[in-house]
Amino acid sequence: MTGNLSPTGAPAVRRSFLAGLLGQGIGPSLSPELHEREGARQGLRYTYKTVELPDAALQPDHLRGLLRAAVELGFDGLNVTHPVKQVMAPLVDDLAPEAAAIGAINTIVIEDGRTRGHNTDVTGFAAALRAGLPDVPLERIVLIGAGGAGGAVAHALAGQGVEQLSVVDRDAARAEQLIGALAAAGNQVSTAVCAPEELPDLLAGASGLVNATPMGMAAHPGTPVPAGLLRPDLWVADIVYRPLLTELVREATALGCRVMTGAGMAVNQAADSFELFIGRAAARPAMFADFDELVAAEVNGDEPSPGDPAPDTPTARPTEH
Repeated sequence: MTGNLSPTGAPAVRRSFLAGLLGQGIGPSLSPELHEREGARQGLRYTYKTVELPDAALQPDHLRGLLRAAVELGFDGLNVTHPVKQVMAPLVDDLAPEAAAIGAINTIVIEDGRTRGHNTDVTGFAAALRAGLPDVPLERIVLIGAGGAGGAVAHALAGQGVEQLSVVDRDAARAEQLIGALAAAGNQVSTAVCAPEELPDLLAGASGLVNATPMGMAAHPGTPVPAGLLRPDLWVADIVYRPLLTELVREATALGCRVMTGAGMAVNQAADSFELFIGRAAARPAMFADFDELVAAEVNGDEPSPGDPAPDTPTARPTEH
């Protein structure tokens, strides 16, 4: 993204950008619309492509080839999502400190033929939590999921002052790896690896619950926590945003819990990625309005146009109930 000069010898102003998303089940993703709308607002020719990865394309050698092709084709950046956030981390030329600490990336900046991995899930979740669930108790938090997203959420929670974090995952080795990464990054949070069978005891004394698994997505219906384990004084956050109102969110809301949907993390991480790709600030309130409009159109079965106002809908902004 550097090195080009205008006829006057001054650095040329970039007006055209190419970005993309790699992952599985990404057809319904709102990332293309969010990025392209923000690009248009800023007067840019901004194209964002999705690349669906079949099972046969998940091996490191194939992903390394895709990354090499993106560099050669002139991409300015890539987002990566489930299930390759951790696999892609060692494939880039360089890792930003927060991504190196987690061992997972969701954003790759391509500049001068080199690739640098970032993790905007960390900043995205932290911003969403501060805005959507301000002043919630952080003494004892249960985190379900120790994958790439779970690692990002764990680091974000540690940065927000969580005192005790219980990581629940069927893969105990993966959960241990996450906890080791927290310690290596200098976080002082008390941690424990727990099995799903321990959820009843964990939630009985927990302050908050975060779902960082795909459970609740259209392709993974259901809830990671039986409704009977929830209680009104437990705050609940779900990082899933398709659908916005997951089964966990609906059950927790009905019970009277303070609830945060996955919208805040989705929009903030998209805005952070956009800023890394183009090197200028995103209009976050406008991106939240775009998200609201897109979700409302999906619920109503409409096809929104970029200039239409957003109808009333369960807000995409981080909310509390």
